[in-house]
Amino acid sequence: VLSDKNKLNMFVPQGFAHGFVTLEANTLFNYKCSNVYNKASEGGILWSDPDLNIDWNVTKPILSEKDTQNPKFSDFESPFVYK
Repeated sequence: VLSDKNKLNMFVPQGFAHGFVTLEANTLFNYKCSNVYNKASEGGILWSDPDLNIDWNVTKPILSEKDTQNPKFSDFESPFVYK
C-alpha cells in the first residue's frame, strides 16, 4: 500500500501492464513516464478480465470511459513491437 505517510513508490518497467485502485475518495495519484505523453502509444486491458482474476477488493469501481472500453487480455494488441 502506497500512502502519503509511508512515502513509498513503485517502479513499473516500460511496456509492463499496470493498474491501481485507490482506497480513499479524492485520492491524487501521480506517475512519471519514460518519455513525453503519446496517445498513440497507450494501450489497456479490461480491469475485470475473468481470465486474469485480479481481486481489486472493490465491488463498484469508478472507471474512466476509456477504461470501460479496454479489451480482455487475450484480445489485447500492444501498440509497441518489442525486439
